[in-house]
Amino acid sequence: MKSSFSRIIQGCMNWGVWGKSLSTSQMEELIHFNLEKGISSFDHADIYGDYTTENEFGKAFKNSSVKREDIQLISKCGIQYVGKTRPSNLVKHYQYDSDYIIYSAEKSIKDLNADYLDLFLLHRPSPLMHPDEIQKAVEKLMGQGKIKMFGVSNFTSGQTDLILSKTKVCVNQIQLSLSHNYPIFDSSLDYMMVNKIIPMSWSPLGSFYKNEPENNKRVSILLDELSTKYNASKDQLLISWILKHPSKVHPVIGTTNFERISSASCSNEIKLSNIDWFRMLETYLGHKLP
Repeated sequence: MKSSFSRIIQGCMNWGVWGKSLSTSQMEELIHFNLEKGISSFDHADIYGDYTTENEFGKAFKNSSVKREDIQLISKCGIQYVGKTRPSNLVKHYQYDSDYIIYSAEKSIKDLNADYLDLFLLHRPSPLMHPDEIQKAVEKLMGQGKIKMFGVSNFTSGQTDLILSKTKVCVNQIQLSLSHNYPIFDSSLDYMMVNKIIPMSWSPLGSFYKNEPENNKRVSILLDELSTKYNASKDQLLISWILKHPSKVHPVIGTTNFERISSASCSNEIKLSNIDWFRMLETYLGHKLP
């Protein structure tokens, strides 16, 4: 499937109270900066900021004077989060009856001041989800023009098959990075290529900056060498490693730092050789491939 999204996607989870608590004017500035760097797709979920971040972003978007057709807005639903805004939630759980899916989409559209969503995802699979309920909601939302595309997030291939039995799935947003490389080996990306599903990857830098296990130390030494060879930062090399996969993964970056956004936006210009791609993988794994 041909993607209508920018190759690098800006994730907005950290824009609100779960992260930087940006003001409306700061969010507005970030929207414009991303667009200047060719990043036109913005990734949200209803739960971000305990169900408050979409509304804060919507205020900034309204003030920005950016045309709706110039950006792509993504949102996700289904997680019932335990927090202040929903005190009746006694335990974190998932809800995918058709009425709730429709309610969530309509609320995100309203909060984002958006009229419609370019992409609407089921945030995580539920053991209790039924494909008929999901089909009913998606058909209504599509028919009313409230969502343009539908997809899933964090779904296995088998779970995706369940939804595909009734509803077209255009995207699966998964965790993928050099340090979380399981989708490379478990056929997840192969499955998406066969079924023409666009992969998006959250946390594309993985654990590289979060801790210092031996494998990250080994990778860091190699990236020092490759940074010189490709005239690129370590961030850019880690993202370019994802971009090289033939499934055409769209990394979802989470930074609000202008310099790192600018750096990430140029990652697609780096053309890793096959050998260096495999060197990065083998160095992280700590052993040769089978």
